[in-house]
Formats: sequence, C-alpha cells, structure tokens
Amino acid sequence: MTSDIFDLTNILLLAVAVAIFLRLRSVLGRRTGDEETRLGNYARDAASTRDNVVPLPRAEPRPGGAPSAGPSVDERLANVPEDSAVRAPLRQIATADPSFDTASFVNGAKIAYESIITAYAKGDRETLRHLLAPEVFDSFNVVINDREASGETVEFHFVGISSSEIVEAQLLGRVAQVKVRFVSDLVTATRDKHGEVVDGDDKAVRQVTDIWTFSRDVSSPNPNWQLVATDAA
Repeated sequence: MTSDIFDLTNILLLAVAVAIFLRLRSVLGRRTGDEETRLGNYARDAASTRDNVVPLPRAEPRPGGAPSAGPSVDERLANVPEDSAVRAPLRQIATADPSFDTASFVNGAKIAYESIITAYAKGDRETLRHLLAPEVFDSFNVVINDREASGETVEFHFVGISSSEIVEAQLLGRVAQVKVRFVSDLVTATRDKHGEVVDGDDKAVRQVTDIWTFSRDVSSPNPNWQLVATDAA
C-alpha cells in the first residue's frame, strides 16, 4: 500500500513539473495587458524560510518533560466553516497529524509562495531546493540555466498577497496534499544582457491568481511541506 502511495505521488510530480515552470515563466516575464500602474517594493529575505517550508505549531511540554495534548482537531480547524467542502478532508489530515493547524498552515503557505516566486526570479537555487519537490526543482533549474546562458535577468518586486484560502485537500494514505488559492500583486520585467526590457513592465503592477498544491508525509518527523503542483485559476 505504501509503495502505491509514493508511486502516485511521483507520477503527479512528473506530470506537473513542466507545467509548473512554464506557468511561473509566464508570471515572471510576460506582459498580458492586465497591468495597473504603480511600482511595488520588495524587502523580505526569502532565505529565512529555508528550514521550514510551512512552519507548524508544536506541542508545548508539560512539567516533567512530557508534551501536552495540544489543541483539539476542532480547535485547529476553527477558521474552516462547518459546511465547507474542505473541512472533512482537512479533519482527516488534522487527525493524522497533531501538529496541523489550518491558520498556521495558510500563513506558512503565504511565506512559501512569496519565497518561491522571488527565488525563481533571482535564480536562487538554494532556496528553491528547500521549498520544491526534487522533480519540480529540476524543472525550475532548467529554466534558470537557460536564462543565465542567454544573459537575461528578471527584475521582480513582490507587492503583496491580497487573499489566500484552502480550496481543496486530501489524505492519500500517509501523504497529505492541500491546495491553496493565492491572489497576489507583483511587478516583473525581463532584461536582456544589455539591460533592455524585452518582456514585462518594470513600472506596472499586475494581479495574479494561482492555485498551488503543497504535500507532506504526515508520519514523517520532518515538518516541511513542499510544492508539488501549481495551476492558474
């Protein structure tokens, strides 16, 4: 049963790898005509999230060193409406993983989202290696290598995330997968080796909607979630 689960995950990663980097390339270097004027400034150090892709709360120790029971499943799903279609699968994940908390997960996913698209624009392979599944990282790396070989650079400013929410979740054996929809604003322009803008606009803010899937083996002591798929809304 376990091998079947990991086979399914590997197939998913391979199937979406090309689509992921093509989607990101379209976001970080193509002008689509939906830009609004205003330049945003980005000033976050993406490397600060390398060790934990999506930080999760940990149980506080009791006197004597034993861990406390921690919040209940319902408490950890407090921000998910009872009638939401994602509540049941999220309950499965929260039951299997006592550290899973939806509010903390979404906050961490927002940090991961910002870090990944910023690291991709900068060609920061080290950050990407920690945030992406191996097959997805390999695909990103191909595009970064291409860009470097042609002397192109991406000028990128992350303005902010206007909304984020969990739209789908599932537990496949031990592997949890959670989809999050992000609506963000960014500024991007691709420059050639002479510094001329060949794509995008360095003075225009565009709004982008993405649906990203994060995955984690809930039985693993490693708290990290990794990006395994991304889609346009």
